[in-house]
Amino acid sequence: MALARTVLNESDIQRALTRISHEILESNRGTEGLVVLGIPTRGVDLARRIAGIIRRIEPGSELEAGSLDVTMYRDDLSRTRTRTPSPTSLPPGGIDGRTVVLVDDVLYSGRTIRAAFDALADLGRARAVRLAVLVDRGHREFPIRADFVGKNLPSSTRERINVRLAEIDGEDAVTIEEAGA
Repeated sequence: MALARTVLNESDIQRALTRISHEILESNRGTEGLVVLGIPTRGVDLARRIAGIIRRIEPGSELEAGSLDVTMYRDDLSRTRTRTPSPTSLPPGGIDGRTVVLVDDVLYSGRTIRAAFDALADLGRARAVRLAVLVDRGHREFPIRADFVGKNLPSSTRERINVRLAEIDGEDAVTIEEAGA
């Protein structure tokens, strides 16, 4: 059995999400015209947490997080095992003319985010699209860069980054382990 090394614990994740939330607010100059969309599975819960932190920072803000399922937009459907599609849920007002912050747990090859761009294009025309990720591990196959990053975690392609969230897994942690070990 592979030994997993913890790189972020619960308080580290909370600090990273708080920092990301402040950076989003600063970049957008408040919450006006802002839409936060999480990419299933863990990106949805991270987006909800970010929206909650922003509401605490900006009292009176009604910012809600939505979700953007990208399953059927992926270019690797025939090569990899896919999960069951989830519903896409947009906050009231949709995305037209608004700044969309996509939220995902790990940025790796960039394929998921490329699929998210295609999914967004089918839903409307955003004024701008930003990307927030808890972990950026490198190894990009597309020229995609996150605007807001919780932790840069250079890793080998032989390593696996595991994000565990209390809402799904019962605990908050990011671990790294040798894949297939």
